[in-house]
Amino acid sequence: MTSPTTVQTTAAPSADDQTLSPAFTIYDLHSHTTASDGYLTPEALVSRAVEMRVGVLAITDHDSTEGLARAAQAIAEKQLPLVLINGVEISTLWENHEIHIVGLGIDPQHPAMVNLLSTQADLRQQRAQEMGHRLAKARIEGAWEGALRLAQGGAVTRAHFARYLVEVGAADNIAQVFKKFLAKGKTGYVPPQWCTIEQAIDAIHQSGGQAVVAHPGRYDLSTKWLKRLLAYFAEQGGDAMEVAQCQQAPNERAQLAAFARDYQLLASQGSDFHQPCSWIELGRKLWLPAGVEPVWQHWPLAMTQPEIEPV
Repeated sequence: MTSPTTVQTTAAPSADDQTLSPAFTIYDLHSHTTASDGYLTPEALVSRAVEMRVGVLAITDHDSTEGLARAAQAIAEKQLPLVLINGVEISTLWENHEIHIVGLGIDPQHPAMVNLLSTQADLRQQRAQEMGHRLAKARIEGAWEGALRLAQGGAVTRAHFARYLVEVGAADNIAQVFKKFLAKGKTGYVPPQWCTIEQAIDAIHQSGGQAVVAHPGRYDLSTKWLKRLLAYFAEQGGDAMEVAQCQQAPNERAQLAAFARDYQLLASQGSDFHQPCSWIELGRKLWLPAGVEPVWQHWPLAMTQPEIEPV
């Protein structure tokens, strides 16, 4: 059996992460496919992960687990040296802020997870249809249909609306779309009606997974409010928080590591990969500072070694 060596990374590597020795396993525990707003199919994503020397990959589509079976099948058929962690990124509301909670190591077939994601899918579709209605009032016709087409059967997100608006020339790029049409207070913005953090944690735990606060530095929260969020998450039984990402402000990784220690949360890392680009890539710059406990620290060995027989 061939498998990557599992190494628990607790400090920054001394070399660039793309030139590390084969003994160093890269964990990327946050990525997306066409099952939500990613650009790559599940099959293409796992192949790219291997190309980028990722050893353990979690697929965490928005409120969807539809890409997991296809990814697992591709890994098995191609005998890829890659461990797939079943994941999901659940949208929640907390104090009028949209907070994303990643579930790692979940059973996607567990009734608690199936029921929650079914409700989330209904809420997502209602929101998307209302966004299309509001954009039509602003004389941007066909936005719902366009977003639905671009989603290719996956969950429709604001990113799909943004792509459509760029496609029809309403804006030059996706960032401009959000600024002009989809941000709070803009024409196409519809307030979300997601589940609570407690509901997300409960479904993740019932399905056997760990609950992780996704990208805590991206919520535009003051330090005071971020601490409130992390304290609340920990009080509700949350397990971990993302500490390391591809792109972070100076000192953000160290600050998030300090928060993980303060609130006794495990530390996770992930690229939040959506598409190949020059600044966010699978496995890039993913390492944890010293003094934190990796979320994978106590995973069963079976979760970190692929079942692949030598050819």
